[in-house]
Amino acid sequence: MSIRFPRVGAALGAAVVVVAGVVPGAAASSQGRAGGTTYYLDCLRGSDGAAGTSGGQAWRTLARAGDVTYGPGDRLLVRRGRTCTGVLAPKGSGAAGAPVRVDAYGSGAKPRIEGEGARAAVLLRNVEQWELRNLDISNTGPATTTDRRAGVLVLLQDYGVGHHYVVEDVDVHDVNGSDHKDPDPSGGILFSVQGSGAPTRFDGVRIEDSTVTHVDRTGIGTSSTWGRRAEHPNGPGTSFEPVTGLVIRRNEVRDVGGDGIVVQTADKALVEHNHVDGFNKRSAGYNAGIWAWNSDRVLYQYNEVTGGHGTLDSMAYDIDGGNNGNVYQYNYSHDNEGGFLLVCNGAGMTTAHNRVRHNISVNDRNTMAPYGIVSVVCNPTTDTRIYANTIVTDEPGTAMVSNNGQTGVTFRDNILVGAPSGSPIKDALSTYENNLYWKAPWDSGQERDPSAVHADPLFSSASPDRPGDVRLRAGSPALGAGTPADDGLTRDYFGNRIPVPPNLGADQGKPGR
Repeated sequence: MSIRFPRVGAALGAAVVVVAGVVPGAAASSQGRAGGTTYYLDCLRGSDGAAGTSGGQAWRTLARAGDVTYGPGDRLLVRRGRTCTGVLAPKGSGAAGAPVRVDAYGSGAKPRIEGEGARAAVLLRNVEQWELRNLDISNTGPATTTDRRAGVLVLLQDYGVGHHYVVEDVDVHDVNGSDHKDPDPSGGILFSVQGSGAPTRFDGVRIEDSTVTHVDRTGIGTSSTWGRRAEHPNGPGTSFEPVTGLVIRRNEVRDVGGDGIVVQTADKALVEHNHVDGFNKRSAGYNAGIWAWNSDRVLYQYNEVTGGHGTLDSMAYDIDGGNNGNVYQYNYSHDNEGGFLLVCNGAGMTTAHNRVRHNISVNDRNTMAPYGIVSVVCNPTTDTRIYANTIVTDEPGTAMVSNNGQTGVTFRDNILVGAPSGSPIKDALSTYENNLYWKAPWDSGQERDPSAVHADPLFSSASPDRPGDVRLRAGSPALGAGTPADDGLTRDYFGNRIPVPPNLGADQGKPGR
């Protein structure tokens, strides 16, 4: 069951702003914003011999639109209800406050761009200050195991710093690229830094209100060949050049071959209000729903992830190699075959001070050893804290927590509810403090939580299948049984004010509210 998060954000007072993306019709002036020129493309009735500066003088092909070197304030408007084949690969850059904009005009369905198996249907290479809106993009070619394909690919190669990119209300679908992963993957919406000559990175990237459906291999992602630092000493390049100002918000990602949303080589990214439904569907590799690699201070909140397929990872969320100061909060995970959470630091890398708090997991599972609903594997992390979460499953044969011998994780003030047949905790090394366990026995009977609560939490539903079902009823032993956390949070997943002392788990409300 899908529970969309905008209403949760509203309960917490989060601002949800949707930009309409309305643009002039064919009769609009040829002058764009900041004195730029507006160009028109009609792939059915246009002519490449026309001036292109009005609806009645529109160009016909993507190739003609790509011949222009665009400048500050210019716009390219594509007629609605049309299908354009080939590649849109424009040249030129906008300026601060006067980006180049690609958008739709006229009435009807979004204009479609079909790449026909090219590297990308829309390719922005070594340009900056660009915005894409209201497009329908696909890129289907012959079946391949080698060709990399994308819907939208924004690529910087030995460029320096590229500023300001927006992808908004863009629908990407049916991209059948290869399963090759980084540093140059296939996918739906990709921002990629390549090259080794000049340190290069993005600054200011917004991917919002867009959909990615039935693509291989990555839904939405960033990647970079400039990832070497003390926390990743064997990383690519000779320095660490993280994307800054990255926001991935309110997107729908469905039926992707590999990763849903992956942030790589970033600092202070924000990933919120996204919905991933169906990932790792066709990949032979390891993939997760929403996660980061070699990235610091990434905040993930109000996301929903479901439909993770297989047990090669396939968990909703992941604290991976080189992740430092990242936070998962107010997220929902359900019905993933790979479980709720992976903690997996890379060899020789530093992963430290990450937090997983106030999340809800319903009916996730992972039945392949050494995994569980929460899997602590790979190499050690430092100061990983998992607290105030509610994790419940009705799936038999899964461990609640599984640890294959690494340290650095503390579980505190969580509610852990297993399947009727029991979902054991197979963890001899992590620290456990003041958690509630119900049908979640310790493997071999070795209790490791000196302040454990072993009791029915008294959820509002005896068979939870949505977030509201794990709210606490009157008389719950979890009420008021938590320990205060000095993390600055004042509200819980549902928008309730966190009391003092807090409850165990994700629901901090009073029964009856």
